[in-house]
Amino acid sequence: MRHSTRGRPRFGDERGAVAAELALALPAVVLALLLGAGALGAASRQVALQDATADAARLLGRGEGAGAAAGVVGRAVPGASVSSSGSDDLVCVTASVDVSLGVLVRIPLRASSCALGGGL
Repeated sequence: MRHSTRGRPRFGDERGAVAAELALALPAVVLALLLGAGALGAASRQVALQDATADAARLLGRGEGAGAAAGVVGRAVPGASVSSSGSDDLVCVTASVDVSLGVLVRIPLRASSCALGGGL
């Protein structure tokens, strides 16, 4: 007597396994791509913040006002807070801003730069 396997799944049948694995792995891949893109965006904001603080420190070193220095940083990185300090011949500018990666992750960025005061 022969048993018919028609209509019943055979032992070890792997039909649909690829679709199930893709359904499980796809959200993790999408999340990794989104976090990677967010990290690249945060890195570019950090570079822009560092460059803007260097420009602002040079402006203060040349005798420009604190408003001009804050304006340079504000145009380069909107929403950044700026503070400056001076000691001896150095003028330093510190700027910070929070960057969000998605809804749940917030990363604080901070940059400082100094320049000689009284320069031309």
